[in-house]
Amino acid sequence: MTDTVSRRSALRLLGGAIAVATAATTGLVSPSLAYAQARPEAGAGPRVEGLLVKLTLDEKISLLHGATDPNSLGQAGYIPGVPRLKIPPLRLTDGPAGVRVTAHATALPAPVLLASAFDPELARRYGQVVGREGRALGQDVLLSPMVNLIRTPYAGRNFETLSEDPKLAGDLVAAEIRGIQGEGLIATVKHFAMNNQEKDRNTIDVRVDEQTMHEIELRGFEAAVGAGTGAVMGAYNKVNGTFACENKTLLTDILRGQWGFAGWVMTDWFAAHSTVAAITAGLDMEMPDGTYFGAPLKSAVQNGSLPERYVDRAVRRVLGVMDRFGLLDGSVPPRPARDAKAGAAVALEVAKAGATLLRNEHRTLPLTDGSLAVIGPTGSLPFVSGGGSAHVVPDHADSPLDAIRARAGAGVGAGARVTYALGEDLFGKAIPASSFTPAFDSEGQGVDAGKTWEYDGSLTVAESDEWTFVLHFSSAPTARPQVLLDGQELFPLAAGYGEYFSGGLVSVDPDGLSVRRKTLTLTKGAHTLKITAAGGDAGLLFRLRRITGETRAQDVAEAVTAARAAGSVVLFAYEDATEGLDRATLELPGNQAQLIDAVTAVNPRTTVVLNTSSSTSMPWLARAGAVLQMYYPGQEGAAATTAVLFGDCDPGGRLTQSFPVDDAHHPVAGDPRRYPGVNGTEEYSEGIHVGYRWYDAEGVRPLYPFGHGLSYTSFSYEDASARWNGHGLDVTFTVRNTGRRDGIAVPQVYVGRSPDLQLDQAVRVLGGYRRLALRAGERRRVTVHVDARTLSSWDARRHAWVLGTGRRSVWVGASAGDLRARTSAGVKR
Repeated sequence: MTDTVSRRSALRLLGGAIAVATAATTGLVSPSLAYAQARPEAGAGPRVEGLLVKLTLDEKISLLHGATDPNSLGQAGYIPGVPRLKIPPLRLTDGPAGVRVTAHATALPAPVLLASAFDPELARRYGQVVGREGRALGQDVLLSPMVNLIRTPYAGRNFETLSEDPKLAGDLVAAEIRGIQGEGLIATVKHFAMNNQEKDRNTIDVRVDEQTMHEIELRGFEAAVGAGTGAVMGAYNKVNGTFACENKTLLTDILRGQWGFAGWVMTDWFAAHSTVAAITAGLDMEMPDGTYFGAPLKSAVQNGSLPERYVDRAVRRVLGVMDRFGLLDGSVPPRPARDAKAGAAVALEVAKAGATLLRNEHRTLPLTDGSLAVIGPTGSLPFVSGGGSAHVVPDHADSPLDAIRARAGAGVGAGARVTYALGEDLFGKAIPASSFTPAFDSEGQGVDAGKTWEYDGSLTVAESDEWTFVLHFSSAPTARPQVLLDGQELFPLAAGYGEYFSGGLVSVDPDGLSVRRKTLTLTKGAHTLKITAAGGDAGLLFRLRRITGETRAQDVAEAVTAARAAGSVVLFAYEDATEGLDRATLELPGNQAQLIDAVTAVNPRTTVVLNTSSSTSMPWLARAGAVLQMYYPGQEGAAATTAVLFGDCDPGGRLTQSFPVDDAHHPVAGDPRRYPGVNGTEEYSEGIHVGYRWYDAEGVRPLYPFGHGLSYTSFSYEDASARWNGHGLDVTFTVRNTGRRDGIAVPQVYVGRSPDLQLDQAVRVLGGYRRLALRAGERRRVTVHVDARTLSSWDARRHAWVLGTGRRSVWVGASAGDLRARTSAGVKR
């Protein structure tokens, strides 16, 4: 052996090569474990070991929990470092759709819109934008990407993640991590694991069997480890009775034992519950403070209840990743400048690529010459992102209405007359001063700094009606005015961090004031009203408005008038999701369903543009001419939406989740044990039949199937064949653009059950896919590889993957519900 390659290193490299080869031929060995074994640099080296012996116990512990940043840019977390040993601080920022700090950053489309492109290479470039900007903005660790599966359509963070399918999610998260970390920013895959809802997320105990866990939820995390993610974030919830952040099965047996993960595990914010139990189970870092990993960790070492080697292990993991990213060389690697222009270009490309056309009857789209009515609040207000961790301060965000007007005056479709109607009021209308006794102006009440303003009177309601009170205020959420109606506080402070999870659109008005709402039914007559508003240190401005049945009817009437006079209508509909809250229904909020019904009744050439977080029920669908799903499209959303509407680009997106018909027909409907849980426990009793697998197994037809998405042209899928190549299936077929326009096809390959496995199996699973740009009339022969892992099932008795041998059916089609060609092939060991 030479001086530079020790016998141990050589054996590790040889073992890694064997593992890689074995994984390729059998599918039974974890590819992420093979990756870790083949990369000796993934572990701690001499520099880390040298630092460990120099660190005091206090210094070690300071690296294992969050602290206050003396020079914060508003990021989520901070680790102070050890200056005397030239260990730099770490700044940790949220960033599922861009870098979340107080400075401007590129607001990328929501990850679910990225995923809709079915394009891992685009996911890599998406990651590159976040990686470069994170480093440019002084950050070291990105608290993203999220890869939890879309299990329930109600989950408040479905827009932050990727898919209901583990294969697609794994492909995309691995590609994004490579993009992030290729720019020198440490990625953190989250939330490990089974964090598939916001409801009771801090306490819910998820009960899940071993096969389901490995085949469904864990596959994306394993792919992230295989891509070299530097960090993993533990989830809030319990898994099979133990909190995820102190769950040895997850953090040690699976993450490190089975997959060979060599990075560090941090908590989600305030997700720690213990000291000794957590660190011995495999947790390395508590965020954002040291409630358990600060003084209690030091005491545990000093009193002998915790051997110091566990502290050393955690520090070694943190420093090992820092060393891998060049952070321990005595100086932080040079930081690049932001490239806002390049970031905007990727944001626009992603929004176009993920735009998903769900319906297009009677050639409603693309838009052509003629008059056009734009309707809906998000037609004039840009809907950039959801709330919570995903919020980004964008460089700019244009109004869709402005973009549509500019496009209607140029190029194809030039000369169209564009009108606008609100349709659905988000921010309320003024309450007449005469409704108050004594009268006062509720449209702009100012309170000077250090002063308190009080009102004690009554509000008179002319007719019994449903009222939504809308409070606008300039202060911090916790210092907003107190409003009591008939003794009831209308806008009480939400518990914990709930005040900061209030949505990405409806929580701030166009003037920049914070907004809160309260809906209740008021009877005719006088109601007592008391308002107390404190000016604080900077003064306060507030407004109190209302939305009533009367004002809603007025808004709808104006929209109907505009729609009746127009040749075509583009109606923007919204649903504002946020971390911390699940949805209560799949229906659009507010009066939007009634608005769509009224508009489509007078103009069938109505396109509904959905800026929603996840799947949406559409009782109004039959009368709509077209439906375009844009999710939360980021800062370039107006330009992307306009380009698709006018046919300047093909809608290239496909659904990464099934859309149910309604609240009664989806995998967790009607069984509270599945969602949201009963008595603190939730059962994943659907097993491996998540998403489209459940629809196939139960024979239930969704509103729109997984993989669905229309083009402005048409495609055929022909001449399918499949063969076993020793480490997977190669599926070959012909795709032909049968229309008159260039377009985007996303052919998908699905594989049926193995006749040789006596395990629960899905009717069919996604085996692979390709994204193709085809010219009009173009024909292309395509081969999609289905890897051995996709052809395998997890055997809980063996605690291992087992290849599904025998004759396997193979389908090729445009979605899980539109399978055009079928073949079969034998799978062998």
